[in-house]
Amino acid sequence: MDIKQIQELVKLINKTNIGEITIEEEGVKITVKQKKDPVQHIVANAGAPVYQAAAAPAAAPVAAAATPAAPVKAAEPKADNLVTIKSPMIGTFYRQTGPGKPVLAGVGDDVTPGKVVCIIEAMKLFNEIESEVKGKIVKVLVEDASPVEYDQPLFLVDPA
Repeated sequence: MDIKQIQELVKLINKTNIGEITIEEEGVKITVKQKKDPVQHIVANAGAPVYQAAAAPAAAPVAAAATPAAPVKAAEPKADNLVTIKSPMIGTFYRQTGPGKPVLAGVGDDVTPGKVVCIIEAMKLFNEIESEVKGKIVKVLVEDASPVEYDQPLFLVDPA
């Protein structure tokens, strides 16, 4: 099974309510699981899907992919009054308009309605994502150049 087929499996899992799928082909067993918490995305390579390949029986060739450990949650700011800026589409999240350019929005930055906070690339189109709230960004929830899903939280904003 090549990487394109694995990417298609990941897309299938993301589009459906299937929680887990395991496929065994030519002595290689691949298990793809859907994450329950969309905020914590683990990315093996920028743009590469997350998958686990378990070792096959001893007589067959062994294929394994390392799955990074889940990131440790830092101390959360008081979430009772925070507003979430969410992704309006599926794509790749970027904090800058290009390499070497300044970050559009970071922790501590003030945002107002209409201010561009990030860019999401979808099908080779770069879409500017604007804030709909006024406040101060207290947390960036997604790593730069990471894949994001529809309605996935991107930023936490303190409207005070």
